[in-house]
Amino acid sequence: MRYLPLSDGDRAEMLSAIGVESIDDLYADVPKSARREGLVNLPKAQGELAVERHMRALAERNTPAGRTAFFIGAGAYRHHVPASVDHLIQRSEFLTTYTPYQPEIAQGTLQALYEFQTQVVMLTGMEVANASMYDGSTACAEAALMAARVTKRKRIVFSGGIHPHYLETARTHCTPMGLDLVAAAPAIDGETAVCDLVDDDTAAVIVSSPNIFGTVSDLSAIAEKAHARGALLISVFTEAVAFGLIEPPGAYGADIVVGEGQSIGNALSFGGPYVGLFATREKFMRQMPGRLAGETVDADGKRGFVLTLSTREQHIRRDKATSNICTNSGLCSLAFTIHMTLLGAVGLKRLAELNHEAACALADALSSVKGVEILTPRFFSEFAVKLPKRAGDVVEALAARGVLGGVAFERLAPGAGMENVLLVCATETNTEEDVARYAQALREVLG
Repeated sequence: MRYLPLSDGDRAEMLSAIGVESIDDLYADVPKSARREGLVNLPKAQGELAVERHMRALAERNTPAGRTAFFIGAGAYRHHVPASVDHLIQRSEFLTTYTPYQPEIAQGTLQALYEFQTQVVMLTGMEVANASMYDGSTACAEAALMAARVTKRKRIVFSGGIHPHYLETARTHCTPMGLDLVAAAPAIDGETAVCDLVDDDTAAVIVSSPNIFGTVSDLSAIAEKAHARGALLISVFTEAVAFGLIEPPGAYGADIVVGEGQSIGNALSFGGPYVGLFATREKFMRQMPGRLAGETVDADGKRGFVLTLSTREQHIRRDKATSNICTNSGLCSLAFTIHMTLLGAVGLKRLAELNHEAACALADALSSVKGVEILTPRFFSEFAVKLPKRAGDVVEALAARGVLGGVAFERLAPGAGMENVLLVCATETNTEEDVARYAQALREVLG
């Protein structure tokens, strides 16, 4: 066999060398209930062309965002990415570079990371940022762990506006580390209600603006309450473009700001890879996870860049590690930086205005449909609506009419009692015709 060259004799020799009787013995620690009996229901062999044809047919069953009217958000957003972004990140000097531990041969990569950090600081209103994380959800989990290190406390409080997937990711990361996670019930406009859960054992209060329901909130009162109890305020976001219009979390007193940077420079890509943003106050810098690129001068006094303040080994020491994330989403962060550079401050503000205008037009159109109620009181580009029918059923009926109408909140948080709540989003990619088509399709579905 071309791809499976071992004979039965080879396998027997290998098993003998490691001291087991059969391949099954290698799985002795796996419970029988978790083992598959028999073969997977797939053809035993197929030619390359046949497999390619089959996989293409499967892919064509998907509906890409650009094929129809698209109003899905909930943590991943469709924006126009200029062709120049893809062109530049595919240049070999960017696409094939790896980790920049040797600064003398990685100045371009290091400078790109430094520029990225600078942009994240300006976007979030903070003092220092790292060279990116895997995505927004893992950045949120790392922020909780960092707050526990800083405060020497174990209790993390989440508001009712946090994306449910971010909360679950934090549970996965933090619970094994001994942290106690307390989450308020999902609430469309209840960020300040989290103050009632803060006590003297709280390490951090984690809030979101805009939150999962799209609500924009003033976080200053929460920051004051958290700081009065010795806790940190962590602000989470999923839509980076929002800060082209609304005040950044740093202006509200946030100690750590984390979120998803996908919406700038990165396509939806059926769920990834994405890029996590992480920024904090300078006094907490040495507790920050991930990489940090710094500016310096070389032996000749020329400007240069290095990884600074923390070594890779700091992040790979098992239970003693600051973080076990010792890499970053380099290509995705580069796409973010290129797109942000092309936009500039004026361009980002104008892009944000276009998104907000599109969302307002969508809200006006949907509110004219009988039985539809707009729930989000203050929004940027995303908002929640209450329907007279189960939202998941409405989403399926809209899809059958060629409209991807949003995300049923029940899908994100089953059992939360919000079966009729639908999350919808509009960006600069939505036309007036898209909005009119959505409203008409919704009228037909709701009958």
